[in-house]
Amino acid sequence: MISRHTVLLCICGMFPTFAQAQMSDVSCDDSARMTQTLKEVVGAERQGMGLRDPDTMLEVWVTARNGDWVIVQNYANGTSCIVAMGAHWEKSLPNPA
Repeated sequence: MISRHTVLLCICGMFPTFAQAQMSDVSCDDSARMTQTLKEVVGAERQGMGLRDPDTMLEVWVTARNGDWVIVQNYANGTSCIVAMGAHWEKSLPNPA
């Protein structure tokens, strides 16, 4: 089972600028590279997204095999930042009719 810290370490290995940051710092990179890393290295899938303001979109990424989740904030300038991460994601089921 990969913990959320392992996910961040995988991302740090892909991006040298991440490796220099503290765990409490926000980790940012090019949006296309961030998406590729989340998909191919971490094995995460985007579960949802929404506008925060006209220039900022938030995405929730989840790794199905272990329930780890990451919230990524995307900016209009092509930069994305991991702003939160955790474990034990549970998908909400619709209420029965």
